Amino acid sequence: MECRLGCAACCTVVSISSAIPGMPNGKPAGVRCLQLTDQNLCRLFGKPDRPDVCGSLMPSLEMCGTTNEHAYAYLKQLEDATRP
Repeated sequence: MECRLGCAACCTVVSISSAIPGMPNGKPAGVRCLQLTDQNLCRLFGKPDRPDVCGSLMPSLEMCGTTNEHAYAYLKQLEDATRP
């Protein structure tokens, strides 16, 4: 499955503990990544400074569904279930 361009659920909903350029302490859940453009595209896509965790998250029908709303809700459930 291909990523749905402009969705950005994984760049907003989930927490990222590794450093991101402009966010040296990572990104809290529910906070929009500073590396997103106004069109919700990643400025770091394909670049070496993109966090490994971002590159390893693969889109799937289960996670992304057919709408951005599905992706946001699914990822929020995962984030809530794994919060320390």
